[in-house]
Amino acid sequence: MKFSYYPGCSLHATAMEYGSSVQAVFKALDAELVEISDWNCCGASSAHNLNYLLSLCLPARNMAIAQEQGQTLVVPCVGCLSRLKMADRVLRDDPARRREVEDIVGFRYSGDLRILPPLAIIGHDIGLERVRGRVQRPLEGLAVACYYGCLLVRPPEIAQFDDPEYPRSMDQLMEALGAKTVEWSWSTECCGAALSLTRRDIVEHLVDRLVDTARQAGAQMIVTACPLCQVNLEMRQKAEGERLPILYFTELMGLAFDLEGTKRGLDQHLVSPLPLLQSLSLVPVGQAF
Repeated sequence: MKFSYYPGCSLHATAMEYGSSVQAVFKALDAELVEISDWNCCGASSAHNLNYLLSLCLPARNMAIAQEQGQTLVVPCVGCLSRLKMADRVLRDDPARRREVEDIVGFRYSGDLRILPPLAIIGHDIGLERVRGRVQRPLEGLAVACYYGCLLVRPPEIAQFDDPEYPRSMDQLMEALGAKTVEWSWSTECCGAALSLTRRDIVEHLVDRLVDTARQAGAQMIVTACPLCQVNLEMRQKAEGERLPILYFTELMGLAFDLEGTKRGLDQHLVSPLPLLQSLSLVPVGQAF
C-alpha cells in the first residue's frame, strides 16, 4: 500500500519523534508514505484568525500537490489535519469560493482526495489484525489513557472520524498492542492548545485537571496523536514528582513492534517514560538508545 504524506511543520521540528515513529510504523506494516513535494505550512492556528482566504489557500496548495500523487493523504498533525479538512469542506460545498481559491493556487479541485489521520489508515485500510500480527513485545501491564483532544474528532462534520463524544479508535489500537486502556471522561477535553505561550495559567489549570483525572482512572501514561497536545501535557504539568509520561501512540506501536529506530525518542521526553517501561520489563534496564 502506498499513501501520500503531509508531515507539516511540527513533525520536522518539535515533534520529530512523532514523525520518525509514524514513518517506521507504516514501513513495518508494509505501507509506504510518500512525502508530498514542496509542501508548505498549512497556516495552523494563525492564518484563519488573520486572513480567511489565506487560511484556505495554504492548505489548498498542499491538496493540489497531493491530488497529483494519489487519492489518500495521511496527515499526522491534528492541527494540520483540521485545516486541510476545513479547506476541503469549503471547496466541496462553496462553488464561488472554490473558483477563487483555484484561481489563486492554480489548480482544479477534484474532490477525490481522502484526507485522513494515521489512526484511520491503521484501523481501517491496514487493519488491526495486521497490527496484532506485527507485535513482538506486547505492552502487558501498561495502563494508558488515550487522549484524543479537541480537533481529531471535532467538529464532527469536518473531522468525520470516530465518535466525537466517545472515540474508541486509539483505545482499540492500544489494546491490539497488549496495553490496558482506562475509562475516563476527559479524553476529548481541551488541553489549552495554542494558549500554551500566551496564557500559561489557563493551560496549567486545564492540563493538571486532565492529568489528575487520568491518574485517578488508573493510567500510568497518557497517549496522544497531537503534537500540541503532547507538548502541553508534558511541559505544563506542575507536580514534579507525580508527572505522567505523555507519548505518541506511534511510539508505543514502535515499542510493541520492537523497532529500534523508534526507541531512540523515548529518552528525549521531558517526562521520561523509561522508569515506567523498565519496571514493566518493556525496556531493558540500563539500555542506551
